[in-house]
Amino acid sequence: MDPDFPLWLRATHLINFVLIGILLRSGWEMLSSLPRLWWSNDSAPGKEWLRFTKRKLPKEEGVYTSLMDERSLSPLIGLPGRKNIGLGRHWHGLGTTLWMLNGIVYVVLLFGTGLWRRIIPTSWDIFPQAWDSLVMYLGFTKPSVEHFQPYDALQMLGYTFIIFVVAPLMILTGLAMAPAIRNRFPRYVKFWGGHQGARSIHFILMVIMTLFIVMHVSLVFIVHAEYNLPRMIFGANDPERYAQAFTIALATITIVIFFWIFLSYWSLADRPRAQRFLVKVTEPARKIGLGWMKPTVEDAKALGKDDVSEFHWTNGLPPTEDESPEWLEAKASNWESWRLHVGGGADGESLDLSLDDLKQLPKVEYYATHTCMQGWSGTSLWGGARLTDVLDLLGPRPQGANYVMVESYGLAQEMIDHRPREPFYSVLDLDTIEEQGVILAYERNSKPLEVHLGAPVRLRAESNHGYKMVKWVKSVQWIDDYSKYGDGRGGTREDSALQAFNGRI
Repeated sequence: MDPDFPLWLRATHLINFVLIGILLRSGWEMLSSLPRLWWSNDSAPGKEWLRFTKRKLPKEEGVYTSLMDERSLSPLIGLPGRKNIGLGRHWHGLGTTLWMLNGIVYVVLLFGTGLWRRIIPTSWDIFPQAWDSLVMYLGFTKPSVEHFQPYDALQMLGYTFIIFVVAPLMILTGLAMAPAIRNRFPRYVKFWGGHQGARSIHFILMVIMTLFIVMHVSLVFIVHAEYNLPRMIFGANDPERYAQAFTIALATITIVIFFWIFLSYWSLADRPRAQRFLVKVTEPARKIGLGWMKPTVEDAKALGKDDVSEFHWTNGLPPTEDESPEWLEAKASNWESWRLHVGGGADGESLDLSLDDLKQLPKVEYYATHTCMQGWSGTSLWGGARLTDVLDLLGPRPQGANYVMVESYGLAQEMIDHRPREPFYSVLDLDTIEEQGVILAYERNSKPLEVHLGAPVRLRAESNHGYKMVKWVKSVQWIDDYSKYGDGRGGTREDSALQAFNGRI
């Protein structure tokens, strides 16, 4: 047995192959939900540097929602495919967690056993040698087997770049797209060029990783396969076992590809079941990795008026006559007849607040970047009343009240089982409502909130993605258990798009 190819190395290599496929396919599913890439944070029409759709965006805000831009991927390509970004995000989270754990094991053992020396160059001679190898490959020849000890110079540079540059950058830019990171460490996100800069860099790194995998797997079978495959499969430098190793390698790749596709069809066969499983296995990582991050007042100072976006996307259209004549009546009265119902108090106490009542409460104002789970972003100056100040008008928190439910005059865009659309709602836990950036906003950029963005009042919960932030707010109430409402997942987007209750990533 060749000690340079121990079992742990071959096992982590195979696990990495399985997990990187899950990451790439779920990442493509997420990209298909908003097939455009920007460098500017306002995600404005016409500013895309790359798009995978022929649709042109209208310049006017509020007439075209981001869900209208969503594309459908085949389950053979995306995980799971067919416009299921919620499940795609869950698979991406699970794949990322396992991929990072596998990577940590690999790197620790790599340095612990001294095998890092065959991957990381220790001499400047590596560059001219790598150039010679590249010239040979471009000329459709290959270096002799003596150049592989066990890798040639070009392979060493490639492995070093992928393992110690591309992979860490993918992790760092991925973190920069999480709302919890953005609100706790906004300067870190600005370092990457904001949310869209991090998203674009992440995409470029994905392309590099994909091309590397295609070339890597191809060259394994093309360049001295009689030595490569026995080492990869058996850990043995034994060309006589090439046929056996080739068969096992090809069978393994086939099985892994079928496994990737099976995950798509298993998810689509019963989407609520898939969501329950994926949330259960990914939530511990969310809590450990991001649950402790609480935004502070000082963090908000990283953004200013120069960061304000010229264009702001939206999801969902304002309520229509069929959906809410009450809201339209309030709009016609310039919101004088609008009332916010605050309920769930002790002994069933409740009250109704006018917009003027809300404005009598202490005003909170801050700059924040809104991000949608589809990928767009927009920075604004938000102003309004803290949610806790509104709830305090009812008195102390009722015993057994563990959540706050915010309901909209608007309806869900689509229900998961295509039943009649129901009122849009979102539920926040106690830790979230205590955060500084959880307000009922009635102003944006020091002006009354626009109709298409939720007028007269919308919820802001800055440590979460936008699907938690209800527009056209109708009511706020204490509840004991969100499983009693809707489909019991904690919000309309959790019910209909199978997002996670925890919207921090």
